Amino acid sequence: MKSKFIVILCFALTTFVCPAQNPLPGLEKFHRAVFIGDSITYYGGYVDDIEAYVLTRDTNSSLTFLNLGQSSETVSGLSEPGHAGGKYPRPDLHTRLAAVLEKTKPDLVVADYGMNDGIYQPFSEEHFQKFKDGMNWLHETVLKSGAKIVHVTPSPFDPVGSTRTLTGDGERGFSAPYRNYDDVLAKYSEWLVSQRTNGWDVVDIHTPMDQFLADRRRTDPKYTFTRDGVHPTPTGHWLMAREILVHWGAPAQIGRQESVGSILADTPQAGELLKLITRQENLLRDAWLTEADHLRPGHKVGLPLPDAESQAATLEQQIRALTVHEVIAK
Repeated sequence: MKSKFIVILCFALTTFVCPAQNPLPGLEKFHRAVFIGDSITYYGGYVDDIEAYVLTRDTNSSLTFLNLGQSSETVSGLSEPGHAGGKYPRPDLHTRLAAVLEKTKPDLVVADYGMNDGIYQPFSEEHFQKFKDGMNWLHETVLKSGAKIVHVTPSPFDPVGSTRTLTGDGERGFSAPYRNYDDVLAKYSEWLVSQRTNGWDVVDIHTPMDQFLADRRRTDPKYTFTRDGVHPTPTGHWLMAREILVHWGAPAQIGRQESVGSILADTPQAGELLKLITRQENLLRDAWLTEADHLRPGHKVGLPLPDAESQAATLEQQIRALTVHEVIAK
């Protein structure tokens, strides 16, 4: 679906020359990338930004991006007392990973966990061990399926941006988080990065995002790139995307850009392109989550997968038309 339309257009537009391909080296051998994680991934801004970058740099890309993030989820299996007002415990990746891998058949999995795994409480060796056990299980399960896995460290918890009452014990978890919870996430991130010595492919977004916050706070003490201390704004999602893109071989200078808009500044109708990508990703996300039997109450029920894929194909034509326009304009 990702390549057929552009190939036809490039053939038809004989007065123009299609650009030489410049895929990200880290993505050259993959065909279907599935992103899993918690509500930050479910929202999907960073996934959309990555796809927009790839499509405007490699118009013949055949790589499909699927977002199967699930809100509130952990890889540790932990849940604080009274989560969601006592309605249900946090979803556990263990209950759905097999279905996700079997149904979507990815050759690349991008996993971003950790934010919920410390349960918004002070550092606990017990919680930490559950996180490490879950990550090791996730890593081995994906590899056994035949896919490769990229681990992404958790984004920061920002107490300045928090809209909840901060506490010293985090006993109530997300509803009243531990004020220094980012220190916990830093430990989780440090451990994930250390697994590179065991051959793990790990992208550290936590450290550069914390540094970005610190730099901004020098002139604006109240600056934040989160909506509530946890969930990133579009700026926060771009900061996530750019670290992943650089990891995959994008030019280092994009690491100095502070919005996806600056990356797409020379793309006609960039705003419309991003809207179409987001619509398509959300449509397929909801359909695939329903297909893979997600267990979280409150998620939107997706269309039957064939219907969603049909609508996504129509959106794909519109997306590809804009990327061709961008090539011609140059």
